[in-house]
Amino acid sequence: MSVLILTDAADATAGRVAAELAGRGVAVHTFDPADFPVRLTLAAQIGPGGSWSGMIGGELAIDLAAVRAVYYRKPTQFKMPEGMSGPEKLFAYSEARRGFGGVLQALADCRWVNDPVAAARCEYKPVQLAAAAEAGLVIPPTLITSEPERAHAWASALGRPVIYKPLSGIWHADEGQIRALYTTVVEDVGDLLDPALAHTAHLFQPQIARAREARAVVAGSTVLTVAIDSTQPGEVDWRATYGHHRYEQIELPGPVNDGLVRLHQRLGLLYGAADLILDADTGAWTLLETNQGGAWGWLADETGLPVATALADLLQER
Repeated sequence: MSVLILTDAADATAGRVAAELAGRGVAVHTFDPADFPVRLTLAAQIGPGGSWSGMIGGELAIDLAAVRAVYYRKPTQFKMPEGMSGPEKLFAYSEARRGFGGVLQALADCRWVNDPVAAARCEYKPVQLAAAAEAGLVIPPTLITSEPERAHAWASALGRPVIYKPLSGIWHADEGQIRALYTTVVEDVGDLLDPALAHTAHLFQPQIARAREARAVVAGSTVLTVAIDSTQPGEVDWRATYGHHRYEQIELPGPVNDGLVRLHQRLGLLYGAADLILDADTGAWTLLETNQGGAWGWLADETGLPVATALADLLQER
């Protein structure tokens, strides 16, 4: 058997999984689909039974029939050959996505960590929250709205601090620059009456009194958790201050572990990095979100968390 790891060339975290698999004698091919069609070629055909076979060639030589698992880490976009016109590049990109990408997704008897379709659906926070509640996890009361009056009335009725969280992640383009938009506290609920709020959808939740926070890495039925304790007073989003953390491997309560496994099963994911907060008022671990491609390399560095081993186990399973 062989395992494909799809990621960009600078991904050292994926290299840990590749090294773990190689140490077990598993054939591993790491590449970025962006190298097709400039550096990689494809020749595939479908047989009478519906299975695709053939080769990915060029800088690699991969027998598609031997592939049994794919670690879909963080591949980048296809890059078309220079000299093509804009419309030609657009057409060629679309064909590469449906041809090269389609053959990979159609490989028979192949395990994806994670399936790209399931991963794309998981990017929608409303889907995650609904699945988490169905899985028995505690989630924060949440409002998603484009109506300033509704946001103001909801926040006023809570009678406690409210946070705003971007629905599309923290990284955003801003006039040629990349800026980080972290979870923030709404200092004055009167600001929610700003007419500009009507320009798009916004997610609001009550601010949870934090006892501690954690990232739980879910790999199949394995849950590996690290508590992230901030030494920065008043910190709202730990992602903004990596230099002010203490890390500790911990065990979540059994029902929370089981709920996280059920959550990822409901989402069709074999891997996820879930962020949780321990509510100082209720004593309950509350799920904030899960990330189908969430980072774990720095947690392994800080605590020895055996994520590479868990992922290699998952990719070797039939």
